[in-house]
Amino acid sequence: MDSLAMIDRLRKLFETQKLGVLATSSPGGPYCSLVGFSASEDLAYIVFATTRATRKYDNLLNDPRATILIDSRSNQEEDFHRAIAVTATGRARELSDPEKQIDLAKHLARHPHLEEFLRSPTTGLFRLDVTMYYLVERFQNVTEIRPETARAGRKEP
Repeated sequence: MDSLAMIDRLRKLFETQKLGVLATSSPGGPYCSLVGFSASEDLAYIVFATTRATRKYDNLLNDPRATILIDSRSNQEEDFHRAIAVTATGRARELSDPEKQIDLAKHLARHPHLEEFLRSPTTGLFRLDVTMYYLVERFQNVTEIRPETARAGRKEP
């Protein structure tokens, strides 16, 4: 499969899934959490939010390296052959205005049910600047995709 087809698979997965598993590092080891996410159109970054009084927030302040796993599993046996999973790796940073307002509007459009949470002064909005996507299909086929490839293959309106 060519790189443009892989990018289309990523975009489709990101459109159909709303939750991902965020992995952060702590002194005690890795820590995972479910987060609502939204991806930028060019796939350069992924946005998510967390309350500032959480372990994942502290972990990100102490070590911004993070990953988000997004997958299509349905907990059925056929997932071993049909499900796909993408791990996005990069560095996360809390957003501030005006960047925050732009990404907040896009994130709210995708997750309108989270408006109260997202607008709370105790919530931090983060951007994971993606350095690499790892796409896994058929349980063992792994393809590396750089965000630059997605930007180069983006169709202009």
